[in-house]
Amino acid sequence: MTWDLADQCRFNALLGKMIVQRDGDIARARIFPERIHTNLLDGVHGGVTLAFADIALFVGAALLVQADSAGGVTLDLSMQFIGAGKAGEPLDADVELLRETGRLVFLRGLIFQDHGKVAAFSGTLCKATIRK
Repeated sequence: MTWDLADQCRFNALLGKMIVQRDGDIARARIFPERIHTNLLDGVHGGVTLAFADIALFVGAALLVQADSAGGVTLDLSMQFIGAGKAGEPLDADVELLRETGRLVFLRGLIFQDHGKVAAFSGTLCKATIRK
């Protein structure tokens, strides 16, 4: 499946095309970094990697517990940068559910490319609320 926003003028659109799938207990997301996503060392910019992790948390919540991703918020996100991502090569995130409560979803994940691990992350999302 693709992970598309109806409004392409939102921040998420800066990452470009994203495809997602559920594989058992894992939610997978993939982006395709280009030169615009790189830093001055020609690696994928850390801000892109961090943004991808944040969005991957919502992919995980949507695919693993059917949480409404449109109205949820990130409460915390921790990341450990492990290696440099490369442009021109798909960048993948595998996300797993740690725990779900009535209002919260706890997840963790790993971002990687064919050449190795790029980052590990964990985060907590607050599920969508009905706003009046």
